[in-house]
Amino acid sequence: MDIQFDDRVKQRSTSDALVWLASRQAFWVLLAVIFACIFLSFATNSFATSNNLFNVARNFTFVAVIALGMTIVIITGGIDLSVGSVLCLCSMVLAVVMHAGYSIEIGIAASLGTALVVGAFNGILIAYLGMPPFVVTLGMLSIARSLAMVLSNNTVVFQFGPDHDKLLALGGGAWLFGISNPVFYMLVLAILTGVVLRWTKFGRYVFAIGGNERAAIATGVPVRRMKVAVYMVSALSAGIAGVIQTGWLGAVTTNLGTGMELQVIAAAVIGGANLAGGVGTAFGALIGSALIEVIRNSLGLLGINAFWQGVFVGSFIIIAVAFDRLRNFRQPG
Repeated sequence: MDIQFDDRVKQRSTSDALVWLASRQAFWVLLAVIFACIFLSFATNSFATSNNLFNVARNFTFVAVIALGMTIVIITGGIDLSVGSVLCLCSMVLAVVMHAGYSIEIGIAASLGTALVVGAFNGILIAYLGMPPFVVTLGMLSIARSLAMVLSNNTVVFQFGPDHDKLLALGGGAWLFGISNPVFYMLVLAILTGVVLRWTKFGRYVFAIGGNERAAIATGVPVRRMKVAVYMVSALSAGIAGVIQTGWLGAVTTNLGTGMELQVIAAAVIGGANLAGGVGTAFGALIGSALIEVIRNSLGLLGINAFWQGVFVGSFIIIAVAFDRLRNFRQPG
């Protein structure tokens, strides 16, 4: 009897685990990525090559890093449209400071400090003045890019002073086990984000605000301070991506990051983040970013016009939202 009972418990546990897994949007997106990779490996001669896979893994990291911060914002029920311009501004601050002869440490500190100031500005307007996140961050999208143009006099910066080679190695090297440095940074940041969201008071507060802001206020959650912190994290993620991308590209232009906010939001939503708030994971942000990059890469390999990329990405966003709506309809109550 005990053996039969144990077997039934194990079967039920396995069944519950499968049901839980099937209800996760990130799981289905992961299957889509795997299926696409298998299909492209047979449909093309160049997708499965080491060079192409290396490029795919490296290219999607910049969107993924920012998507981690964007996911936290979306979980609270907010949105940040300024991340592409913030990336450009932080990259330009890094480039100009290093071009002036300062060390890479000072350049990175100035760049990330700029990101935190921008994020705090967004958060204060949203949390303390009650301005809509869409309006505030849309305004910052224009302000940050304009400041990048003023800072550089709208020129390309490609000389980074005495630490020029250090910066290129930081973004373009592969220091551990042949893994591209951007990929390594992304994985570390994803693990950190996942731990923070899952096991810290900060993460619990983020989900509480997105789930029911009024209830969060009633239970003593410092909602205003949390919102400021969340937008600072979002801007910081854009700043980090800007530092990495500057080292990878070896040059900074004022059109860097143009339209990137849409890719980032798409990656977060495709990965399972709910624009209404309360739902989102670090893993989902990575998988959503990976799917977008696989789509972009596959269009060229299959000889499809790159202009179709928006159609595919937009379709996946609609499917992701529809999946979430269907899941909500199926839940009791």
